[in-house]
Amino acid sequence: MEREIIKTLDGSTTIHLKEWNECYHSKHGAIQEAKHVFIKNGLSLFEKGPVSILEIGFGTGLNAFITFLESVKKNQKIDYVGVEAYPVNAGEVLAMNYVEELEALEFHNIFEKMHKCEWDNKVEICDQFSLTKRKQFFDEIDDFETFDLIYFDAFGYRVQPELWSTEIFQKMYNSLKSNGVLVTYAARGVVKRSMIEVGFTVEKLAGPPGKREMFRAFKKV
Repeated sequence: MEREIIKTLDGSTTIHLKEWNECYHSKHGAIQEAKHVFIKNGLSLFEKGPVSILEIGFGTGLNAFITFLESVKKNQKIDYVGVEAYPVNAGEVLAMNYVEELEALEFHNIFEKMHKCEWDNKVEICDQFSLTKRKQFFDEIDDFETFDLIYFDAFGYRVQPELWSTEIFQKMYNSLKSNGVLVTYAARGVVKRSMIEVGFTVEKLAGPPGKREMFRAFKKV
């Protein structure tokens, strides 16, 4: 599938898949979307202690890098697991301008380390932040009550509806600890119904720039 690097409206880059007309991040702003969906409406709920995070779709590493920056800023210990079936290549990583756009030049080596570290091994990125990248299909996930928070950042329902199925959300529910939270940019009715079917309590929130709404789901047990 042909891929190209494009700039989103906030100046940050993303990868565009031409055949699907689908991007790894919002065309309206990759960084803005990540901060709004995953930090403001996800990580901010867990500021009082250590947190374990599962990311569905590690992709360009943007969500992981922004989460790392938050861990440094707040001196919060974060154990981060990113699942990706098709890792981006080295050239695409080098084309991402997140370090510059986030004004985090002192952590350029961290962004590189995140992409260069081996898959399927836990790596201590720094004292506060550990990263495990798992090369894995989403339907192979079998964690049980392991995570406080899930960043659900799969490709959209329009192009990969199978990633938004009841079966996948059952795995997400099982992966979360009691009172765990899942956040996603999505806001389709069919997605909400699948979440509710497996036991999630779902709320609709204001979406990031360019998107009216998003979902946040709670495992209330």
